[in-house]
Amino acid sequence: MTDRRNILQTLNDHELIKRYRLDHDGIMFVVELIRDALTSPTQRSNAITPEMKVITTLRYLATGKMQQCSSDDLCLSQPSISRVITQTIEALSQSHIVKQFISFPLDVRTLQAHKRAFMDIAGFPGVDGVIDGTHICIITPSENEDVFVNRKRFHSINTQLVFSADYKILDIVAKWPGSTHDARILSESGLKQLFEGHYVPVNCHLLGDSGYPCKPWLLTPYLRPDPGPQLNYNRAHKKTRSVVERGIGQLKRRFHVLHGEVRLSPAKVCKVITACAVLHNICKVRQIPEPLESSHGNSDEGDCNEYDEDIQFTQGRDMSQSGLRHRAQFTNLHFRDGVEVAAAGWFI
Repeated sequence: MTDRRNILQTLNDHELIKRYRLDHDGIMFVVELIRDALTSPTQRSNAITPEMKVITTLRYLATGKMQQCSSDDLCLSQPSISRVITQTIEALSQSHIVKQFISFPLDVRTLQAHKRAFMDIAGFPGVDGVIDGTHICIITPSENEDVFVNRKRFHSINTQLVFSADYKILDIVAKWPGSTHDARILSESGLKQLFEGHYVPVNCHLLGDSGYPCKPWLLTPYLRPDPGPQLNYNRAHKKTRSVVERGIGQLKRRFHVLHGEVRLSPAKVCKVITACAVLHNICKVRQIPEPLESSHGNSDEGDCNEYDEDIQFTQGRDMSQSGLRHRAQFTNLHFRDGVEVAAAGWFI
């Protein structure tokens, strides 16, 4: 058998980031993180090492093409590549790994830091995260095909994401078929339980688009804002909430597998999405930049898997009246013309 190329010794960090999205130390960090799950019990001298498994999987996530892995001097057969990627994705999407890198903060000090960072964007106080859904395109499933068809008539997984001001993922729900509305995903998520169970302190908010119901902890824009405080609120809301759109764009540009049609079963696609989110946060923590050829622009538009899901949530009985009252009081307190936000009170 042909000797496998030692990628980590032959490529520099710039080349590694370009091809695999992580630098040498970042790749080794991931290897050590999941080494036990990847170590083969076989005693064969040519067994695939954990390093090779991670590198192969990173190449797939970076390109979205398994064929690219086999043409990458990795000297693996297509069946081996498929098995390796499945094993590595399973390891990265284990719940204890996900919780290690993706969790919504509950401690006051961290929440204060988030508020200050979001406040610096557009003067919008009390924000600890921005939320949105994004559709990941998939092949036609063999079962329950109709529930995966979204509003744009392609099959997808609707994924809920919450970002911090520095584009780290604070929460992810990647399990719902494309026909599911963003509001439904949130209503059945652990994130809602954190806020409504008062695990998250008061005066902490998420910002979402009008596809979500307005709640005391989830601030949405006015659909028809009046001039003055409501218009001021909407302007600051839009600028602040744009973080989630840019964050989703960064995630998909770094891992191109999320840009096109993922040719796996829905269950496997959900694990791919989660693994990409974990790796995204590892890159953020380790300050690994986006590849240069993928860093142009901040838009999350232009591919089959993305469109504006901003459906107006019906403001009837399902709309929290306490949420509407809270938004009105919040707006009049903080967005009257000439009023400067009393920021200290929102850092509690």
